[in-house]
Amino acid sequence: MGVMILSDALKMANERGVDLIEIAPSATPPIAKLMDFGKYQYEQAKKQKKAKAGSKQAETKSIQIKIGTGEHDLELKAKTASKWLKEGHRIKVELYLAGRAKYLDEKFLKERLDRVLHFITENFKLADGYKKSPKGIMVTLEREK
Repeated sequence: MGVMILSDALKMANERGVDLIEIAPSATPPIAKLMDFGKYQYEQAKKQKKAKAGSKQAETKSIQIKIGTGEHDLELKAKTASKWLKEGHRIKVELYLAGRAKYLDEKFLKERLDRVLHFITENFKLADGYKKSPKGIMVTLEREK
């Protein structure tokens, strides 16, 4: 509508039953728009709600194994881990250590933890390296982009 005096713009907005909204106050002259502000807020909230519903939150799933866990059981756990990775979740693989097993050689413990990682079919990367946890030793995986 071009450059207008503020009082004329307010009068025009009043006649149409809408609001006069300042869009760019730092511009010279400032830019304003005639619109129903309540309707605008409603539409923005609707868009945000739709975007939020469409996004899926990634969880951290957990798998526990022990030193003596058999090969077949490891394959089953790795199959579950592969499915979770495909869905986009992070996975915490924890080698549970009981009693004196906590004091075994760290290299041996990492090899035991790596046994399950070899069975995972999805491409993954280590989000966190090998760490000591209260129950034993753990590693966190996430899907490789």
